[in-house]
Amino acid sequence: MAKFLLHRLYIAILVAITVSVIAFSLLRLSGDLAAELAGEDASEEEIAQTAKQYGLDRPLYVQYFDWAGDALTGDLGRSLFTNEPVVEMIFERIGVTIKLALYAIFVSLIVAIPLGVLASVRPNTLIDRMALGIAVFGQAIPNFYFALLLILLFAVNLRWLPISGNDSFANFILPAFTLGLGAMPQFMRLTRSGMLDVLDSDFIRTARAKGLNPRRVLFKHALRNAILPIVSLMAVVLGFLLGGTVIIESIFALNGVGFLAFESIMRQDFPVVQSIVFILSLSYIVLTLLSDLINAQLDPRIRLG
Repeated sequence: MAKFLLHRLYIAILVAITVSVIAFSLLRLSGDLAAELAGEDASEEEIAQTAKQYGLDRPLYVQYFDWAGDALTGDLGRSLFTNEPVVEMIFERIGVTIKLALYAIFVSLIVAIPLGVLASVRPNTLIDRMALGIAVFGQAIPNFYFALLLILLFAVNLRWLPISGNDSFANFILPAFTLGLGAMPQFMRLTRSGMLDVLDSDFIRTARAKGLNPRRVLFKHALRNAILPIVSLMAVVLGFLLGGTVIIESIFALNGVGFLAFESIMRQDFPVVQSIVFILSLSYIVLTLLSDLINAQLDPRIRLG
């Protein structure tokens, strides 16, 4: 297990370094940062002064190592718009983003697992096709379009739920359903395939032959074994949801990291955008590593392979 852990940790560190280089390079490759910071009407002399002020006149590799060294100490720079430390700005809002992602994954599970179980119990029937149709719908429809449909129905026409803000639980219902819909197909298909495999196993046939209650066989024995891979998948999906909050938070005006990213892009607040991309990517790497460890713990064949 220790060898497996060290190998996965080594890969995670390499990916994190790659992500840091990409996050640093994206803004530099998008254009002349010094000219953007100096303004549209800035002269060549003013652009040169701006480049010197922010250290943009130095070689790129020097800028990267300075930024990466500061990032390792928790210093991600200051916002060009508010002059606040970027770390403080992100951690003030990250709680809203985490809450939204957790609500979304909960919505996905309470919809996907029952659908997957129903589809596995009645394979190749109308119920199975309906469940697969819902999964295809969740995967195909753009989340911003689904968000607008929910707003139109539940906020504008029925007036049951608020459109924007994050003051109460009600503010998270529509965003959670919107974000959770995209993750639901993965859980549903995994539940269905896992249940089909388990229901066809010898110990389930033995339990049925002994005359055990069908519901007991289904939920206590079959589902209990089929649901194990979903535990490891949750970590990966959670990382995916954290990165997918930018559009949803912008639509519903949730004051989280995603909305901060949107605001920073509109303001051309480059240090904030760069740091958010890096932190969200890093969180995905950590959660993927956690998923690998959970998989290895649940299935010893993985760590022995």
